Amino acid sequence: MLEGKKILLGVTGSIAAYKAAILVRALVEKGAEVKVVMTELAKQFITPLTMATLSKNPVLVDFFNPENGEWNSHVKLGLWADAYVIAPATANTIGKMAHGVADNLLLTSYLSARCPVFVSPAMDLDMYAHSATQRNMAVLRRDGVHIIEPGEGFLASGLIGKGRMEEPHEIVRYIDDFFDKKEQQGRFRGKKVVVTAGGTIEPIDSVRFVSNYSSGKMGYAIAAQFAAEGADVTIVHAAVDGRLRGTLPGIKEIKTLSAAEMYEQMIELQPESDIIVMAAAVADYTPEKVADHKLKKKPDDKNFVLVLKETQDIAEMLGKMKKEGQLLVGFALETDNEADNALKKLKKKNLDFIILNSLRDKGAGFATDTNKITIYHKNGERKVFPLKSKPEVAVDIVNEIAGCL
Repeated sequence: MLEGKKILLGVTGSIAAYKAAILVRALVEKGAEVKVVMTELAKQFITPLTMATLSKNPVLVDFFNPENGEWNSHVKLGLWADAYVIAPATANTIGKMAHGVADNLLLTSYLSARCPVFVSPAMDLDMYAHSATQRNMAVLRRDGVHIIEPGEGFLASGLIGKGRMEEPHEIVRYIDDFFDKKEQQGRFRGKKVVVTAGGTIEPIDSVRFVSNYSSGKMGYAIAAQFAAEGADVTIVHAAVDGRLRGTLPGIKEIKTLSAAEMYEQMIELQPESDIIVMAAAVADYTPEKVADHKLKKKPDDKNFVLVLKETQDIAEMLGKMKKEGQLLVGFALETDNEADNALKKLKKKNLDFIILNSLRDKGAGFATDTNKITIYHKNGERKVFPLKSKPEVAVDIVNEIAGCL
């Protein structure tokens, strides 16, 4: 799949830079056109002449050629590439990428890239394991960067552990697999998909409300994966992490607040939908009366009694309305009797399958960047998945839906 692909290779100042030469040769042998951009420090480990000879293209280090003033446009590099591979990537470069620092050509090219970006970390084991490095890599993953995990073994420091830049042939295989999967995508072309996300807000008065801790990250990740595979996607969201909104080009976003508002939108969208994924955390109860002003504390009242009424169960109603060929998927976030509760919801709401996550599993549930799920199908099939990033979980869920179709 690399035949004819344009690969921009970024090389940073690591002892593992010698592997970049092998990586260039392997990419060229696969038929890719390779251009190399290096940091100033990378030249201390491998020469631009070596990289230019192997890539058959001039190597870029500075923003301009000091001899003739010719400008090396990071914008053009970002537009030219089908993939940007940074290997080796030091802790310093990873940190700068995560925080949008643009103090060299490699980094400005990253910020200008419209193509998939792959990062192959290389550093000592303690640097790799440090919370700052892990936090920066989590930011990059959230930004859609593909992290090629380093290997374990003998390190330049003399220590043994995780931090070795992955071997060039494995990096090539990783990128090749990416393009192969991308070529196969489009499984949902022509399908109309609706995904709900976030936590509903149930007003008490003009100031206060009842809600939950849902961030919307899981729903947005699912919507993004469907869109990447050719679906016509609408996301109906309640309260979500503000950084999510507007991050999915080509996806229609409908804002709601309360369970009642989301109910109305979903009933309207249901007839034309092929697939509905209910990833939102919808309130089961809402205040019976909503004050149009701020309720004031009364001196004699030691307790405040809030009367709640049941909300309309959106998933249950959609299950009753489900037409032939339509797929309905729900979520169950549980803390006790997880499997039993999930199976009851699966049957009661006429779902095709339900995705269970438990707050007792570390790293799963609300407001995290990871999730751990178990899928229960209506035919009795059960699948358990390990802890993964939410975009990776979204891939598993979308693959499961594709299998149902």
